[in-house]
Amino acid sequence: MANNSIQADVSAPEVVRLTDVSKRFVVRKDNSLKERLVTLGRVGRRNREEFWALKNIDLSISAGTTIGLIGHNGSGKSTLLKVIGGILDPTTGSVENRGRIAALLELGAGFHPDLTGRENVYLNASILGLSQAETDERFADILAFSGIGDFIDSQVKFYSSGMYVRLAFAVAVHTEPDILLVDEVLSVGDEAFQRKCLDKIREFQEEGCTIILVTHSLGQVTELCDRAVLLNRGEIVIDGDPREAVALFRDILEDRRLAEIRPTDGEHAAVAVTTLSARPAHPGANGELSPGDDLYIDVTATSDTGLSGCSIGIQIDNVQGTGVWGTSSKRLGSDLPTTPGLASMRFVLHDSQFGAGKYFINVSIIDASGVHLHDWTQAASFDVADIAEAYGVVNTLPTFEITP
Repeated sequence: MANNSIQADVSAPEVVRLTDVSKRFVVRKDNSLKERLVTLGRVGRRNREEFWALKNIDLSISAGTTIGLIGHNGSGKSTLLKVIGGILDPTTGSVENRGRIAALLELGAGFHPDLTGRENVYLNASILGLSQAETDERFADILAFSGIGDFIDSQVKFYSSGMYVRLAFAVAVHTEPDILLVDEVLSVGDEAFQRKCLDKIREFQEEGCTIILVTHSLGQVTELCDRAVLLNRGEIVIDGDPREAVALFRDILEDRRLAEIRPTDGEHAAVAVTTLSARPAHPGANGELSPGDDLYIDVTATSDTGLSGCSIGIQIDNVQGTGVWGTSSKRLGSDLPTTPGLASMRFVLHDSQFGAGKYFINVSIIDASGVHLHDWTQAASFDVADIAEAYGVVNTLPTFEITP
């Protein structure tokens, strides 16, 4: 795979460097004690399997950079973060870093379940390099940020997952780290706490902290990160602009989804959905749909008896599965062909204003009483180009002015 690395900012010092890093895990197939005793002393590797989570990673990160690590499950994101943080040693290659590292790698990591929250605060703070006096000075702020109140003196084994994350994040961000590593843990807290964490991350960005973030929220990557690394099967696919990395990742996910679909007999094979830009002279990046383009959705259906009394419905979903737009031939006051055989139909969405990202088109044939005769979920997809002026599910170009 190509490694399209961007050039590091020569004006900022390098704080992380990985050179030809690979990480191998050995997976045992004899999981039980009985199986291991039976296979004890046998020659060969029939009961072991090697798995390379990272392969020949070269990565340089400058101070003050916010970098997002993205990829599907099992791509090596969390392993790479643990290697950077020194939690795991690489099998081959070298890792160098500079400055104090605070890591939020997994739920409750570094907490002792039999200690209270207060005791774990002092334990974690000491691990991150704070003296007891420094922790004393910051304890009130840590407790206030976590919002767990009187539970601070309860054993953490009785904490909920959200309380774990609140306290762990509060400790990490109050140690004034030079490098902050965050691995998907923010998705556990409630919305108010997530907003508080994101505000803190933005504050760190303004202070020049280096942040390395693993997340499945691609919107966070394009909003927060000034660089993104896309991993696939332990290798770097692209290292560069977050929007380009996110767009490529969505294409990889769609290819995987289509590869997993099993062909079926009957009506499914008779329906095809395509999207076309009405302004070929103004295409979006990488062939994406641009705001203001007309969106063409072509549907072809075959019927032995005709489609009299039926209607064709379409719904467009975002990547979270939320329906963002829909219509039907009935809503538009159009009747379907009554003659048997092939019927070709077209929906045109004029001056489309979808927000940046990937969208999926669902198609349905509906009878006169509203019963869905056939549904084709995610029959096709399309991408919408990003714009620099705004973000969200709707593309409305904003302006700004100072009013008296």
